[in-house]
Amino acid sequence: MDPARMFRRRSVRRALCCAAATFAGLTGPAVALPGTAAAAPAPAAPTAQAAQNPELDWMGSTVRAHEGSAARPPAAPAPRATQTPGMDVSHYQGTVNWASAYGNGARFAYMKATEGTTYRDPNFSANYTGSYNTGFIRGAYHFATPNTSTGAAQADYFVAHGGGWSKDGKTLPPMLDIEYGSSSTCWGLSQASMVSWITSFVNEVHAKTTRWPTIYTTTDWWTTCTGNTAAFSADDPLFVARYSSSVGTLPAGWPFYTFWQFADSGTFPGDQDRFNGPLSGVVNLANNV
Repeated sequence: MDPARMFRRRSVRRALCCAAATFAGLTGPAVALPGTAAAAPAPAAPTAQAAQNPELDWMGSTVRAHEGSAARPPAAPAPRATQTPGMDVSHYQGTVNWASAYGNGARFAYMKATEGTTYRDPNFSANYTGSYNTGFIRGAYHFATPNTSTGAAQADYFVAHGGGWSKDGKTLPPMLDIEYGSSSTCWGLSQASMVSWITSFVNEVHAKTTRWPTIYTTTDWWTTCTGNTAAFSADDPLFVARYSSSVGTLPAGWPFYTFWQFADSGTFPGDQDRFNGPLSGVVNLANNV
């Protein structure tokens, strides 16, 4: 089954759980497009725990320390079926040569937009525009800090500062980057509280953009911090991180991964990724078809 088509199905369980919030979002003001913030509500104020190091956080910034990797970065895996190469970046990569990355074969990219409810990646606008102008299909991601504010508050901040979506064939679903905490593996939350936090985030993004967000995580973190819940597998595309030549066991419920981050360095700037299908599948995911 095409991964893009798989996630058109709506999750009845979460829709019933948060129907009031979803209805309010769908009937509210016009959605802010990526990179704009005019129509978004003011984000909730962060708590006193908000002291983080957002300049040191990006997709997978905690993965190697907790899960390790091969002795050397794995070569691009030889897929059994057609896959599409891509990458993910943040300000940490500095100025990205998008033309060079495209020439080397990358066709999609995710880039950091926000963290918590106060931090905006300083290179996001340049990355978002530069990748688009070069021909990439690209999307924005939010680095979650579940110990600082609610999932809904962080979703609002994300959508208001780059995490929106438009059906232009070039914009991937907004993405939640949920991984190891800076002071504790699960950010001080219980498994039940973490599932509630993620539910709050993804439902708010859906209410604001009409898209269920992609979820980036690792199987180990997901199992430890959510109890390996399968509650999000029907709607939210999976972006799994595992620095190896094989993707390994997936989190519960997802029959396949949509994206795989298989190395944190390689041919392209930033992390090395694969879409589980041909380029036409990336386009379909961008168009929600």
